[in-house]
Amino acid sequence: MNYTTQMDAAKKGIATKEIQTVAKKEKMDVSDLMYRMSRGRVVIPANKNHKKLSAEGVGKGLKTKINVNLGISKDCSNVNLELDKVKKAIDMKAEAIMDLSCFGKTREFRSKLIAMSPAMIGTVPIYDAVGFYDKELKDITAEELLNVIETHAKDGVDFMTIHAGINRETAQVFKRNPRLMNFVSRGGSLLYAWMNLNNRENPFYEYFDRVLDICEKYDVTISLGDACRSG
Repeated sequence: MNYTTQMDAAKKGIATKEIQTVAKKEKMDVSDLMYRMSRGRVVIPANKNHKKLSAEGVGKGLKTKINVNLGISKDCSNVNLELDKVKKAIDMKAEAIMDLSCFGKTREFRSKLIAMSPAMIGTVPIYDAVGFYDKELKDITAEELLNVIETHAKDGVDFMTIHAGINRETAQVFKRNPRLMNFVSRGGSLLYAWMNLNNRENPFYEYFDRVLDICEKYDVTISLGDACRSG
């Protein structure tokens, strides 16, 4: 294989089967699609380990895609119930499924989800960290947080929400200018708490190059999380 990612393939003029699939679905010329991909206007989230994927394109000039949010949590830990939701999402032709699992056997659920789903799969690794290691947030190391990203990538996740935008500087600004609604982003609040508890920089910001290396290795698309969005 003479390319690392779908974007790299597009830049090299290589029409992968995923690119051809998306061009057919969008009724678009392959060369036009590759041009948009090479300019960063379109992405095809397609992890190399997601074997059942039916590729979809996301970006300028393409059809709107439907995403379904689901996942196991402390309030709803019934794996079979969530898998029923997955089946319904697939039956309804959803193009994307976001696994927001944050409690219990998250990896087991994620593996089943990826194995059965032709839709692109997304996750939020920071949601999974506490349950993944079964320890308090403050006791999780920066290396362990990065390892969660690699584990999700290795499992076949096509796109991930990474809250890399918040850092210690912006956290201090937030402290000096409190908002009525505080943090409304779950991922942002978890990283804000982790930084304060450990007096450390946000690992996803500090080691963003490593995050990119992991994503390139497995061809994972990054969705940058808006950690400090307003309430």
